[in-house]
Amino acid sequence: MAADILLYQTDLVPIGQDQKQHLELTRDLAERFNRDFGETFVVPDAYIPPAGAKIMSLADPTKKMSKSDEDANGSILLLDDADTVTKKIKRAVTDSGTEIRFDDSRPAITNLLTIYHLLTGKSVEESEVHFSGMGYGQFKSELAETVVEFLRPFQDRVKHFDDETLLSILKPGAEKARTVASETLKNVYAKTGII
Repeated sequence: MAADILLYQTDLVPIGQDQKQHLELTRDLAERFNRDFGETFVVPDAYIPPAGAKIMSLADPTKKMSKSDEDANGSILLLDDADTVTKKIKRAVTDSGTEIRFDDSRPAITNLLTIYHLLTGKSVEESEVHFSGMGYGQFKSELAETVVEFLRPFQDRVKHFDDETLLSILKPGAEKARTVASETLKNVYAKTGII
């Protein structure tokens, strides 16, 4: 991770809360290298969004959502069809109680509300007011619709790309990244005496 960040002279890195220590290590490496060999690397800063920096599993809200989760119902994948998304959300774990509000002592509902808040742009307060008096079933149905509609433009766009088109889009970006990385690596080799 440190090499991927430093090689491309990255100054701002969007990360989740769980990756903060990795970025701190990356910053330490850049600062030490710059101190010992002269200014070489940009010392990156973290961008951790105020909400949603760590989305939790739908099946176990004590673990983060991950595509490698053993429970397929724990995460929503970008290419999950509408029925799959709806089933996953309807099966999502909820906390005891009936009130739908942000509350650290109720991580399952807070997680689902966070997803809603992020995808709709409604504030925390607006989200709570919106679901006031609703049951979990109604809440999950609306959340499922929100997620499906959020993913739809991306999924529709992906359907139009064949492998050749996708490669033609990726190639210029890969060439640009390779150029930046080559310059950084050449600079590192020169400063460390490897060349």
